[in-house]
Amino acid sequence: MQSSTFRPLRGADNPHVQTLLPRLIRRRARLQPVWQQLDLPDGDFVDLAWSEAPQGACHKPRVVLFHGLEGSFHSPYAHGLLQACRQQGWLAVIMHFRGCSGRPNRLNRIYHSGETDDGSYLLRWMRDTLGDVPTAAIGISLGGNMLACLLAKWEEARLLCAAAIVSAPFHLDACSRRIEQGFSRIYQRYLVGQLKQNARRKLARYPGSLPIIPAQLQRIKGLREFDDAITARIHGFQDAADYYHQCSALALLPTIRTPTLIIHAQDDPFMTPEVIPNISHLPDTIEYQLTAHGGHVGFVGGTLLKPEMWLEQRIPDWFTRFLSADTAEAIA
Repeated sequence: MQSSTFRPLRGADNPHVQTLLPRLIRRRARLQPVWQQLDLPDGDFVDLAWSEAPQGACHKPRVVLFHGLEGSFHSPYAHGLLQACRQQGWLAVIMHFRGCSGRPNRLNRIYHSGETDDGSYLLRWMRDTLGDVPTAAIGISLGGNMLACLLAKWEEARLLCAAAIVSAPFHLDACSRRIEQGFSRIYQRYLVGQLKQNARRKLARYPGSLPIIPAQLQRIKGLREFDDAITARIHGFQDAADYYHQCSALALLPTIRTPTLIIHAQDDPFMTPEVIPNISHLPDTIEYQLTAHGGHVGFVGGTLLKPEMWLEQRIPDWFTRFLSADTAEAIA
């Protein structure tokens, strides 16, 4: 299969099959990550999962991955892409959003779709600590919307030579309504369950760190309810609608100047037509690819005997022109 073209695995073009298949194909990570705690300027921390020890690989081009809602290194796309980048000879790292590594973060805040400060700090810290080499970033789902917001800020964007964004909910309000419909409610139930589990863990470790008590948390059923009760309130938004309005990245795409690959699947069960940008409004720096199939961060091709995770080919192939040895030498 050509890396630039996605063809779903035969008999598996259903969007829900595509969305769920990676959990069967990538059940176990193919590498053992190197874990590191990165302390943040405000006294909190994020956990990093590296493809190898960074101190011995600081000369290599770098790729940073920002995961989706309640994702982690253990998400199939995350450790799969980490391994794919390592095979290219790059140093890769997953930045876990606050509270997503299995350890509750310290402060009275968590993370959200428009919070770029931690990602920006990581990029600067890597440059200052490990040296200045070509660096690219991958944003998946919520992490993709966040990365688009970061790329729209010129000072932060200058830290990256390229980016790839996959299955990003660029219109948060529309996506929050879509996940409340039909079979997609199964995904909402799972995600809300994960959010509540992390919130319970945080409240047990740091009582009063969230504007809710366990009994109220237990009654939350939907993603919008969670964002109304917790995400919006602790991050200074009026409510979930205000949060969605202020942090949706769709309107920011025309301002992006960093070379960026954006991938959406037309059948994504988390999305609606509102997330699809007007191609005529996009700058030349953005390569937009809309596939007919793929589900949400699925994109499983190949055959039943040899399934292929297309993103693990497409993204490294696209990054090669920016992270090649010649590019690294030019920057050095």
